[in-house]
Amino acid sequence: MTDAQWAVIEPLLPVRDPRRAGRPLKFPRRPVVDTVLYVLVGGCAWRLVPHDLAPWDVAYRWFRASAADGTWGRVHDTLRERVREAGGRDPQPSAAVPDSQSARSHQGGQATGYDAVKRVRGRKRHLLETEAARRLADETKNE
Repeated sequence: MTDAQWAVIEPLLPVRDPRRAGRPLKFPRRPVVDTVLYVLVGGCAWRLVPHDLAPWDVAYRWFRASAADGTWGRVHDTLRERVREAGGRDPQPSAAVPDSQSARSHQGGQATGYDAVKRVRGRKRHLLETEAARRLADETKNE
């Protein structure tokens, strides 16, 4: 991540309150965010993160906690608004396009369903995108 990208993302991340009980952070936030982005962009498993980044378990715990408290949603919304403003558009989209996607999956760990239209056994994901194909909302269902 470049310094300019970090300058945009850093203010959107939660700040640790030193008055609260708990252990001080062992790893700086930037390498942890770099590790999370490495996994999300590269699509690799958490345990396959290179050793020059933050440890996978630290990054995974931070990612799960920040996803649960809405941090990634705020980052996504802010970045989408900045991209729209840079393109000379209103920051809030005025139109959206519904879309769906079926992904094959096998019997096992997750519940599966059947999409009769596409003749696929698996999971179905419903998306709401802007006219420029930027995601607004995502919901995964078993169908």
